[in-house]
Amino acid sequence: MFANTILNVLKINPDQRIGYLSPEQVNSITNIIKNPSASNFPSWFLNRRKDVETGEDKHLITSDIAFTVRNDVEREKTAGSWRGIRHMFGLKVRGQRTRCTGRKGGAVGVAKGGKIMPTREGGAAGAAGAEEAPAAGAEEAPAAGAEGAPTAGKKEAPAAGKKEAPAAGKKEAPAADKKK
Repeated sequence: MFANTILNVLKINPDQRIGYLSPEQVNSITNIIKNPSASNFPSWFLNRRKDVETGEDKHLITSDIAFTVRNDVEREKTAGSWRGIRHMFGLKVRGQRTRCTGRKGGAVGVAKGGKIMPTREGGAAGAAGAEEAPAAGAEEAPAAGAEGAPTAGKKEAPAAGKKEAPAAGKKEAPAADKKK
């Protein structure tokens, strides 16, 4: 549409081949592309009206379009506007519905996680300094510094066939190796 309007303003035949244009016609096309508002081009037809920095009506071409859009989005993000926040989270910006459409991006819904292993003493999981519980069926050695614990540098082998008993009132976690 922009090219057709340039041809209409300059009164150039749209069916004419580019190679047959006169140098004056080529220069006039170049001048309109560089500064369309100077040649009575309608301002509503331009792609950058009331620029934020200059306040002028412009028509951006080539890589200037992507650069300007990227700068606009970053300005909205730093300002903390509603549009900027929506851009940050990758959500729809222009008021579209999000309940059932636009799901080609990241994962939607509940993430499927692994099973949580029970803690050793039944304390809070993830406590500072807490170690993960051993896998079901694994033998456990006493902790260093406890009664009957090995001294630093020496390891004692656990008694053959002895396994740690589960805490009273709690069921033992099923083995990960077993299949139903």
